[in-house]
Amino acid sequence: MLIDIALDAVGSDKAPEPEIRGAILACRTLPVRVHLIGPEPELRDLLDEHLENEDLPIVIHHASERIGMDEKAAHAVRAKKDSSMRVGLKLVRERKCAGFVTAGNTGAAMATAKMVLGALPGVDRPALATPMPTSKGNPCVLLDVGANVDCKAHNLEQFAVMGEMYARSVLKIREPRVGLLSIGEEETKGNDLTREAFPLLKALPIHFIGNVEGRDIFNGHADVIVCDGFVGNVALKTSEGIGRFVRDVLRESLTRTVTAQVGALLSRRAFNDFRRRLDYTEYGGAPLLGVRGVCIIGHGSSNDNAIFNGIRVAHEFAKAGTNERIEAEFASRPQRAAAPPDKPGSAVQ
Repeated sequence: MLIDIALDAVGSDKAPEPEIRGAILACRTLPVRVHLIGPEPELRDLLDEHLENEDLPIVIHHASERIGMDEKAAHAVRAKKDSSMRVGLKLVRERKCAGFVTAGNTGAAMATAKMVLGALPGVDRPALATPMPTSKGNPCVLLDVGANVDCKAHNLEQFAVMGEMYARSVLKIREPRVGLLSIGEEETKGNDLTREAFPLLKALPIHFIGNVEGRDIFNGHADVIVCDGFVGNVALKTSEGIGRFVRDVLRESLTRTVTAQVGALLSRRAFNDFRRRLDYTEYGGAPLLGVRGVCIIGHGSSNDNAIFNGIRVAHEFAKAGTNERIEAEFASRPQRAAAPPDKPGSAVQ
């Protein structure tokens, strides 16, 4: 049985070409039906051009508006009621699609998802989770990476529960090790937020390993690492920059020093393997955990491979019933006293 996935076809920097190609690749290799959301005449012409006479489970839903990368999220969400994001997320809310994928404006995607889908019961703030490559081969889930710049300790507690459930359901890690990102391993290290959050995470029925440091994102010491969205976004973008730097330097070094044909071939294979492990397009996008529906948010610079993998992640997320498991987890926990009201977390653009 095919799983229906809605795709924002006009979200990425070079839309809709990567979205069309990614959707075609997904429908050729995955048990999915892709619903392209955007201006129908434009999408129809491009789709027909790429498909020729091939029959694939791709349908188009017309949306007359798109939200640009440079638009203010709050204004765009209110003003553009027929945006591709809102139309796609409505399909998820109405259970016509099992998930939504976009490579568009991150802030607008999060705001629209919270407005259209709503938060899961027991979740104060949704969080963006992204898999990070590690030296052990298995990814480490880092969250939040941008949904909430300012957080309270109880927010990090909820992130830990959602991240642990995501690691178990989607990444198939039997007992994920959960760490709290700080500046030292000792319980007393960190700022007010991490010191207040530490005992809350320690009391959870999860495998909490205590504080971890920045290097632990990549060494495989933890399977889930929790932080506020400001720290997480800086860590994510720093990591992406370092990855590109190392890749470029290594390519230059291999080109300059490898002369033997056999050596060049072996080095090229090793380099291609290295590049794949650092390539963000292989991970597809970051799930927005804590909303009542599957929402995957990718890079604005996503290519067709990234779009394909975003659809793959949405398919896996929906198939695993991760949202339902997170909701059940919160429902089974003892109810805390209501947290004091605070300002909504602003998204990192």
